[in-house]
Amino acid sequence: MRKLSRSERRLLDAMQKDTTLSQIDLAELSGKSRTSVWRWIREVEDAGVIESKVALLNPKALGLKIQVLLSVSMARHSKQTRREFEEHVQTLPEVMECYSVSGGRDYVLLILSRDMESYNDFLNTQILDLPSVHSASSSFALRRVKYTTALPLQD
Repeated sequence: MRKLSRSERRLLDAMQKDTTLSQIDLAELSGKSRTSVWRWIREVEDAGVIESKVALLNPKALGLKIQVLLSVSMARHSKQTRREFEEHVQTLPEVMECYSVSGGRDYVLLILSRDMESYNDFLNTQILDLPSVHSASSSFALRRVKYTTALPLQD
């Protein structure tokens, strides 16, 4: 995809903060016609810049009170072991994010859970029972200081 103009970055920033904005709202914001904005939205969707449009839910309001950063060390570092672990993680709804990382651990996962008992069950049955996992270390979030899904779209 070509480099984005300032106006296009402004549109993307507005869209990522509020997906309910209409094409008319976006046209007014950008100074373009509604048709031009519609075409541009299709272009950035086709280019993969816009992955999806979603509703962000409040975990606490839905009873998910525990946030855990789980660091995982693998027993073996083969391509197959990594693939199996990563495929397994994709099936776990409690895993919100998973990163392969450098340093003393191999993966860091963001886990949401209802309570400590639920998390303990998840950890023991879904992570530690995997033959490919050597160890795991949990860090519990005390409070959320910052949360955003908006990407920085500077010049």
